[in-house]
Amino acid sequence: MDISEVRKGSKVLIDGQPYNVEEAEFMKPGKGRAIYRYRLRNLIDGKSMERTYHSGESMQEANISTREGQYLYKEADHFVFMNTDTFEQYLIDAKKLEDKQHYLKEGMIVVTLFLGDQPLDITLPIFIEAAVVKTDIAVRTDTVTAQMKRATLETGLEVDVPTFVKEGDVLKIDTRTGNYVERVVAKK
Repeated sequence: MDISEVRKGSKVLIDGQPYNVEEAEFMKPGKGRAIYRYRLRNLIDGKSMERTYHSGESMQEANISTREGQYLYKEADHFVFMNTDTFEQYLIDAKKLEDKQHYLKEGMIVVTLFLGDQPLDITLPIFIEAAVVKTDIAVRTDTVTAQMKRATLETGLEVDVPTFVKEGDVLKIDTRTGNYVERVVAKK
């Protein structure tokens, strides 16, 4: 693929390693060829780097595919998923998932990113629903802004929630930001 076709979100191979383009910057100096500056993140080890290319150069596109999978359970420092079409199980290292592991619930359907047959990463649903297992005691004070307190969800994630949320409530959480969206079911 020509260097001018590489955009943010593109998957490319550099020295046999798959990378995700996180930032793409184009510069056209007054003289000479155009310069393309990219911030890349290695899809295997998560390390990032910056590279500069000139117009006319090319990159190899990575053979990345996506498949639907179901999260089954955590085993030591790996998470076990199952392909929903073939029922084959595969492992993803906890280090690769980083903060995403705090949103996983057993039975959850995710989209898995593969390089050949090697799973690299998952894409979570935009919203998840999780029960509150522990909340801090709210202290009421005179204020104009909304009162918030910390709550721990069944997945282990800690979020700021309004003071009316109690243990046992089911909350809707945005996986992109990690913020509370709404209370879905109140404890009776």
